[in-house]
Amino acid sequence: MTHGHIASPGAAASAREPSTGWCVLEPARVLADLRSSEDRGLSPEEASARLATYGPNVLVESARRGTLRMVIAQFSDVMVLVLLGAAVIAGLLGEWEDIVAILAVVMLNAVLGFVQELRAERAVAALRALSAPLARVRRNAVDNLIPAATLVPGDVVLLEAGNVVPADLRLVSVRRLRVEEAALTGESEPTEKTADAIAEVVLALGDRRNMAYKGTVVSYGRATGVVVATGTRTELGRIASLMQ
Repeated sequence: MTHGHIASPGAAASAREPSTGWCVLEPARVLADLRSSEDRGLSPEEASARLATYGPNVLVESARRGTLRMVIAQFSDVMVLVLLGAAVIAGLLGEWEDIVAILAVVMLNAVLGFVQELRAERAVAALRALSAPLARVRRNAVDNLIPAATLVPGDVVLLEAGNVVPADLRLVSVRRLRVEEAALTGESEPTEKTADAIAEVVLALGDRRNMAYKGTVVSYGRATGVVVATGTRTELGRIASLMQ
């Protein structure tokens, strides 16, 4: 299994493909693999132990560079240094047209690189803003509102209309649930969800109708889901990591 996508304490779960393997299993099997229970959830002690293993359910932010450092970084690439060296040689030979052409390419590259890096930082910040601050979780058969950052694989999460999905979940019971997934799939219409296993492994994220993903929004209905991935292991975390 590629651990960058889905985390599981269960040995059987670790053999499945990331993000897609949970879809083909019945809810009871998913809960068994994650050593959890829909009625009771995890114990506080088990949740604490898993939090120590998997870390907090947050999108890790890389060290941000200042504007000046971002500009300087555009001129530190090997190919840029080669071009600048070529410009110096052209200057010694009196090839002024070549100097102008080379410097124009270097400056254009620097501007494009700076703008791209700036946009990437803003995009990652926007993804972090999608994270839910709180989640309603069942632990020891008691439903409580806890910081979403403390969620761990195996936690049983309760969803209702208006909630932001706090982690990647395999839905185990559904009541007319619809989830707005435009942030991940681009689909303008909410996706109708089910708890039933999917007969085939579906690669397209939007077709995994028994999954709910971190950062998406419940637009209608209710559901109970079990956490299968947190933090950077979620689909939202994977996108943020690629941008960084």
